[in-house]
Formats: sequence, structure tokens, C-alpha cells
Amino acid sequence: MIIGILGGTGGEGSGLAFRWAWSGHEVVVGSRSAAKAAQAAEELTQRVGDRGTVRGASNAGAARAGAVVVLAVPYSAQIATALEVREALDGKVLIDVTVPLVPPRIECVKLPTEGSAAVALQQRLGTGVKVVSAFQNVSAVHLKDPTHAIDCDVLVCGDDAGARETVIGLARDAGLRAWHAGVLANSVAAEALTVVLIALNKRYKVPASGIRITGLPGG
Repeated sequence: MIIGILGGTGGEGSGLAFRWAWSGHEVVVGSRSAAKAAQAAEELTQRVGDRGTVRGASNAGAARAGAVVVLAVPYSAQIATALEVREALDGKVLIDVTVPLVPPRIECVKLPTEGSAAVALQQRLGTGVKVVSAFQNVSAVHLKDPTHAIDCDVLVCGDDAGARETVIGLARDAGLRAWHAGVLANSVAAEALTVVLIALNKRYKVPASGIRITGLPGG
């Protein structure tokens, strides 16, 4: 599968890009600067070797190329970035990794009036794009270490069950456990949990606290 990552030069975006390329997918790293994306892709290629393919492009180029597209930009750029490439997203699954962090107190939950950042995005993009919320709770710290087992589950929320299943498969390819967590409106829980994890990291002086879902088959 070709995966386009908008904001793929950041910590979370490049970490997911590495994991997916490591598992054999073709990844297109997107950025506002195509040159910056090309440099990031070259660095990832050196680490991935011949296990997968990574190339750089503008955000628009990544959106056009990806069969599935990932939005991994800061909250302040979420809507604007997606709207800039809206036509290229039509009919596709868009994985939204956004967490509504509002400086300076990012350890305090501040959700948008729509209920969640993912719901607000879906409303702006329309039903032609299948927005799925996922990966908010996964820290970028260990994503580029393929030997490290990420001790955090992925909650996958979306209104289309097939789109959720696609994202769960990609999470597994990245070495993560993922679960159907219901409709897109439920993404409010995952987004808020990220802020709680940031507070835990700060209080207990750790880099990457996470969550685990128990009591489920395979859990």
C-alpha cells in the first residue's frame, strides 16, 4: 500500500513512516517544503534499507499519491493543511493523528466546540473523505527503533467500519495493537487521554507513558 503522510517530517509522522516502510509499505513523506520532505525521506531510507520505500513530496503530492493518507501536523495547522489538499483526499481514508494541544498549558484538556478535533475535521471535509482518528496516544519516542515493543494500544475511531479495519491493519503492520473504538465522536476520549499522558510523563519523569486495553480477546 502507498501511504501518504502530511507533516511526515515531524516526530510522530516520521516515526510512523519508518514503521510502515520497515514493514514493506511504500511511504510518501509530505511537508510544506518538498526539499525538507526529500531530506527526511533520504534519512529514513538509509535506516530502512531495502525493506521498504520512502520518498519525499509536498503535502499535496503526498495526498495525491497515498491510497491512505495520514494527517500528522500540529493542531494549529490541522484544518488548513487538510483543506489545501481536499480534492486529493476524495474517496480516501484520512487518518487523523491530531491532538488539540493549546499552549502554554498542554497538560490541560482543551477540546474544540465540535467535541473533538477529528469530528471538526470531518465536518469541514465532508462525507467524501473517510476520517479515522488513531495513534494520538502513541509517543514518537520509540517509533524509530524497530526492536522496541511499543507499550501502548491504539484506539481507532471512525464512522465507517471498513475504514477503521484498514487503519487497524496498518497499526498492526507498525507493530502496534489496535482496537475498534466506535464512531468518530468517540475520538474525544483518545484526544483527551493524550493530554493525560503528557501530564503523567511530566509528573513521573518518563518519556512515553501509554495505555493498554484489557479484557478483550488477545488483550
